[in-house]
Amino acid sequence: MGAARGTLRPDPANIRKKGTGNPILVPKTEVGKMNRAGDKKPAVPKRDEKPIHGLVSDKNFIVANAVENILAAPKLPAPKEQDMLKKKTYGKVPKYVTKIKQEIEDEYNLVREMQIEEQNERDRQRMLMPEEERQELIAALKKKWEVLMRDYQKESHHGKLDTIGKKSRKETLEAEMDQVEQDIKKLQKNYIFIDTTAPSTVW
Repeated sequence: MGAARGTLRPDPANIRKKGTGNPILVPKTEVGKMNRAGDKKPAVPKRDEKPIHGLVSDKNFIVANAVENILAAPKLPAPKEQDMLKKKTYGKVPKYVTKIKQEIEDEYNLVREMQIEEQNERDRQRMLMPEEERQELIAALKKKWEVLMRDYQKESHHGKLDTIGKKSRKETLEAEMDQVEQDIKKLQKNYIFIDTTAPSTVW
C-alpha cells in the first residue's frame, strides 16, 4: 500500500528556486466589495452643509398629551411588602391547629372513657370474699398442711431414698406443702376478691 519504497526520496536536481514558493494573489480590481443587506445609513453632513432653521409644527402638544393620557391604560399600583405584624390573625392560633387539638382531645377522652368502663366491668365481675369463708379456707388449708407434714415425716423415717418411687413421693409432698403455705399467705390478707369469670377448679 502507498508509494513504492524509495520513490519519496528527495531529488537533488529538482530543488525549489527563488520566488517559486510565494502564493498567487488576486488583483485588487477583481476583489468585490462587501454587499450589505438593507438600506445604507445617511452620509455624514459635510462642513459647508448647514441645518434648516425655522421649521414650525402645527401639532398641539398639550391636547395631544391630554388625549394620550386619557386613552392610556391605568397603571397598576406597585406591589407593597405586607407587614406581617399588622395582620388581623397575627399572634392568634390558626383554626386548623385548634381543630386538630380538639380532635386529639376527643380521642383521648374516648379512650379514657373506654378504660374506665372496662375497669368498672372488671370490678363488677369481682366479689369480696366473706370473712367467715376466708377463715374456713385458712383452717382447711392448715389441716391439709398437717396431713402432708405427717406423710412427709413418715417418708423421712425410711432413711435412704434408695428407690425412684420414694424420692418422687418426697419431692411431691414438698411441692404440695409449699403450695399450701403460699395459699395460706394469700388468704391472710385483709381483703380477698373472687373473680367470678375464672373457671372453677372444683370437680
